[in-house]
Amino acid sequence: MFIEVLKSKIHRVTVTEGNLDYIGSITIDEALMEASGIIENERVDVYNITNGERFSTYAIKGERNSGVVGLNGAAAHRAAVGDLIIIASYCSMDFEEAKQWHPTVIFPQNNRLT
Repeated sequence: MFIEVLKSKIHRVTVTEGNLDYIGSITIDEALMEASGIIENERVDVYNITNGERFSTYAIKGERNSGVVGLNGAAAHRAAVGDLIIIASYCSMDFEEAKQWHPTVIFPQNNRLT
């Protein structure tokens, strides 16, 4: 049996930009993606702490060490610049393997690694 478990989480970052005229996705500082283990085009769930919205999209790389967390396309309607969000990705694995699994969770300060 396979189950879905948390793979990676970027906890409490601030939305820095919104771009309605883009085809979709969330732009994330490349350093945050690397530290969390999220890769470009990976499906992510976004949980908006500020307004309670929850949605799925895919990750694209932003400029390294820029602190950028930008919502693009339809996702830009789900959060405003300044909102606090959590970005999470999941993976499927064998039930027994999942019992030993530990996700990668990072806690950036001001959208940057400390």
